[in-house]
Amino acid sequence: MIETDWLWGLVGGLMIGGAAALYLLVNGRVMGASGIIGGLIDGSGRDAWAERLAFLVGLVAVPALAVLILGGADTHLSTNPVVIIAGGLLVGLGTRMANGCTSGHGVCGISRLSLRGIVATVFYILVGGIVMVLARHVLGWI
Repeated sequence: MIETDWLWGLVGGLMIGGAAALYLLVNGRVMGASGIIGGLIDGSGRDAWAERLAFLVGLVAVPALAVLILGGADTHLSTNPVVIIAGGLLVGLGTRMANGCTSGHGVCGISRLSLRGIVATVFYILVGGIVMVLARHVLGWI
């Protein structure tokens, strides 16, 4: 039997790319999740709070609905809560330091040929790989 897991990656990528294109077309702004969340938290996005909140609800609700309809996926997520919390905090810190996240820099930045987006994406992929090698193979945390 042929492995078909790659199909789910393709479908997810098309959905994210389509959503990013639609968001840019309708709102004239880049669909960067960390910027959308940050604007709600720090108050800088008060003028578009309903739109930002709707985006966040969709960000949580659509995957939850997909799990209910299609069933869960084997994610290989660590069972160590310290690793999960530390990973989430480090990702949050990294998005603030990079002034954007994977959706802003990786999806929208690269597709618009933004030098800043391309450089940020190269660096967060590189650092993520280094951290993974250290955490798994050197320190044995994962």
